Amino acid sequence: MGLIVLDAGVVIAILDASDVHHGSARRTVTAALGSGAALALPASAYAEVLVAPHRRGAEAAASVDAFLDALPARVEPATRAIAAIAAELRSKHGKRLRLPDALVAATAIVIGAERMITTDARWPRLPVRVDVIRPETE
Repeated sequence: MGLIVLDAGVVIAILDASDVHHGSARRTVTAALGSGAALALPASAYAEVLVAPHRRGAEAAASVDAFLDALPARVEPATRAIAAIAAELRSKHGKRLRLPDALVAATAIVIGAERMITTDARWPRLPVRVDVIRPETE
């Protein structure tokens, strides 16, 4: 299996056992790793994942890095090419695609990811495969 880009919601769900997507996200990422996939987290999504841990303190934020290292999942830096494609996607999809989501999709496109995994079912049709993890209650 190839490269998979994770959206912030997937990592947040795995790290929070009370998240409605927790079990589904863990199983999906475990299956991806088991099939030999490499994982990437866009820098913009990484920042989003760190917000709540930073509110709890430096130790909680450091635990996110330890988790990503253990997965392993690389943090993919934002580049000029990613920003340009994100802007293009945002211009085409308007309010249906927020800029943070456009940055995740653009990262997947630029690095040649096989697919993206997200917990957000509202994504429009994009030039990259988007797999949505459903909540446990569905």
